[in-house]
Amino acid sequence: MKAIQITAPGKVEVVERRMPETAADSVLVKIEYVGFCGSDLNTYLGRNLMAISPVVPGHEIGGTVAAVGADVPAGLFTEGMSVTVNPYTSCGKCSSCRKGRPNACEHNETFGVQRNGAMSDYIAVPWQKVIAAPGISPRDCALIEPMSVGFHAVDRGAVTDIDTVMVIGCGMIGLGAVVRASMRGATVVAVDLDDDKLQLARRLGATHTINSRTEDVHERLAALTGGFGPDVVVEAVGSPATYVMAVDEVAFAGRVVCIGYSKADVSFHTKLFVQKELDIRGSRNAMPADFSAVIRYLQRGNCPVDELISRVVVPEEAGEALEEWAANPGKVFRILVKF
Repeated sequence: MKAIQITAPGKVEVVERRMPETAADSVLVKIEYVGFCGSDLNTYLGRNLMAISPVVPGHEIGGTVAAVGADVPAGLFTEGMSVTVNPYTSCGKCSSCRKGRPNACEHNETFGVQRNGAMSDYIAVPWQKVIAAPGISPRDCALIEPMSVGFHAVDRGAVTDIDTVMVIGCGMIGLGAVVRASMRGATVVAVDLDDDKLQLARRLGATHTINSRTEDVHERLAALTGGFGPDVVVEAVGSPATYVMAVDEVAFAGRVVCIGYSKADVSFHTKLFVQKELDIRGSRNAMPADFSAVIRYLQRGNCPVDELISRVVVPEEAGEALEEWAANPGKVFRILVKF
């Protein structure tokens, strides 16, 4: 079968791999679409220190059921059903797993990073990792995982309808946070450098938008919050400047939720941690409930999914797509590879 492999920094090949066997407790998934995410781009650029090499990338999966193992509980899956896949592993033994948070497993291996991913014609996975998505096309199923990461961040921030939530960064994951915070009734302030992304954030539920390139973020937040600052800040960029902004702008006794991985050290005035008595929380991957919530949201049919898909390519165009994304990252939401 056909697969995409990142063989070295800046080098992508289409290779032939053996068809996976369908074990008794697994489901064979016909891959229809897989999204490239930021971790795949960093692997391509040689900046992802967690990734094996060479590696088949891809963990944002949209597919259909091709075959069901003999020991899979009856009635869960039928051939042709639209599905996505939970791409994380959990050991069941580490501190996170024992606390019921397997998304943050110490020994997690994500598809396309610590183990080969889904950019191939077929994958076989344990049935517990396959998630049915009735009423959602295989193409749109590839949007579920990245959006669920944003949903999970809002859950980590314990967002309610009395909160003002600032989301820094309106890429795919940040927009997921915008959607979820809006669904919970919060007042959402979306911050980004790009007006097109901010307009989309408004359509997805943001109450206010701030272009941090052209506007004074602090002054706008002060005007919007009566001088208090937002109750919750979701950092979905991963740069030193936005990490500092999150701590500087969040209200006293507020919550800061960190999704983005900064590639450089971040310097803080740590007195704000104490003076504001902040809750600073990491947010990693997503829980099954987050996947379910995204599926319910997409099933409503009012998400502008076409606007979240920047480009669809075939496997032979994957290397070119990554090269162009690296040259102009600001305008990309999701690039999907169609198998």
